[in-house]
Amino acid sequence: MEVKEYIISESDNLFCQHGFKSVTMDDLAKHLGMSKKTIYLHFSDKNEIVNMVIENKLNCQKCLIKEGAEKAENAVHEVFFAVTNMKELLSNMNPNLFYDLQKYHPQAWMYFKNFRQKNVYETIYNNLMRGIKEGYYRRDIKCDILTQMRLEQIDLIFSNSSEYTNGKYGIARVMSELTEHFLYGICSLKGHKLINKYKEITEEE
Repeated sequence: MEVKEYIISESDNLFCQHGFKSVTMDDLAKHLGMSKKTIYLHFSDKNEIVNMVIENKLNCQKCLIKEGAEKAENAVHEVFFAVTNMKELLSNMNPNLFYDLQKYHPQAWMYFKNFRQKNVYETIYNNLMRGIKEGYYRRDIKCDILTQMRLEQIDLIFSNSSEYTNGKYGIARVMSELTEHFLYGICSLKGHKLINKYKEITEEE
């Protein structure tokens, strides 16, 4: 692994544990086992490292979204695939991460907002259309309304997860519960059978 890639990868791990704000360049240097001077040979400041970390994460998510849509047996399966991926992403993530990103790193936050508005919106909308076509989602749902509602639901989890849980549950658990609730609301009876099927498979894993 090249030095620059190593710095991005290990910085990502450190940020996920502690959030962006609390991690200093001194912390990064100590964690990386190198001098700050070496880090500054590759990055102008911490903000540039954060930007690269977020850009890499989002590119990875784009690939996983595409893979989920292509490999999923149906629309319901695609949602379960996304939830599994999201659980892995959020399992070791500091809950302050998105707050820190929005407040202290505007360029990285803009990357995230653009990803949300374009990629996530299209993914949700296309999944709803797919589910209707396959007969697993109710034909009377309004895809544009539900796509926007789902986006705002995701935003709420990331920005106010503590209000949902009072510290009792992690973000991944909250996301899983709300996604299940969302699915039961949009699925036809045929789709409900699939939810139960994939829930059993997920629980066994």
